[in-house]
Amino acid sequence: MTEKSLNETEQEYAERMRDLEENLKVVRAKIEEAAVKSGRSSEEITLLAATKTVPVPVINRAVELGVSHIGENRVQELCDKLPLLSPCDRQFIGHLQTNKVKFLIGQVSLIQSVDNEKLAKEISRLSVQNGTATNVLIEVNIGREENKSGVLPEKLPELLEKVSCLPGVSVRGLMAIPPVCDRPEDAMSYFSRMHEYYVDIKAKRMDNILMDYLSMGMSSDYAQAILCGANMVRVGSALFGPRKYQIL
Repeated sequence: MTEKSLNETEQEYAERMRDLEENLKVVRAKIEEAAVKSGRSSEEITLLAATKTVPVPVINRAVELGVSHIGENRVQELCDKLPLLSPCDRQFIGHLQTNKVKFLIGQVSLIQSVDNEKLAKEISRLSVQNGTATNVLIEVNIGREENKSGVLPEKLPELLEKVSCLPGVSVRGLMAIPPVCDRPEDAMSYFSRMHEYYVDIKAKRMDNILMDYLSMGMSSDYAQAILCGANMVRVGSALFGPRKYQIL
């Protein structure tokens, strides 16, 4: 079975477009508040709009309103949207299979979900083949959850060492999705631990390993992630409203 966006009625579509502007104001205000509390400027925080199931016209409206970075979770959905998207920074933030890498090379500025050597090698091979370099984040399974992607924390140094040697691939930071918590505050211990890894790796100054981005925090907990050191947050439903699916 696959999932697709439901066709919205004209009224629902108009409401979504209208709500987007107000939602964006709220999200930006929360980002600014959290950034100030963490001793930074909101300009140091990248807002990445998570656009899974979001119709292209709504994404393009977000771009008009100043959202400059979007992230897609599914390769096919990204490919379907590409010809219709307004110019913006496009990233991939979902689980990625090696046989789908070929569709992303040269199409996205950042792949946020690299968690194993096999995937990194395929990104390297296709990047070199296409005469380009691909920026990636290493995804860490910070909650050690069996049903989630990500390298385990104790295996992170080894993976970084291996990826650092690959041509055509540049590690730009770390990404994590903590376990679902009853309260946003409960995720802060995971965010803080990720920040410790980020700072430690940055201090080591490894070849071909840059710690430019710490991507963590989503609609329910992005403010808490920023308080713990995130400089990129992936926000979907807080901007676009609840996702709507159709099961085929």
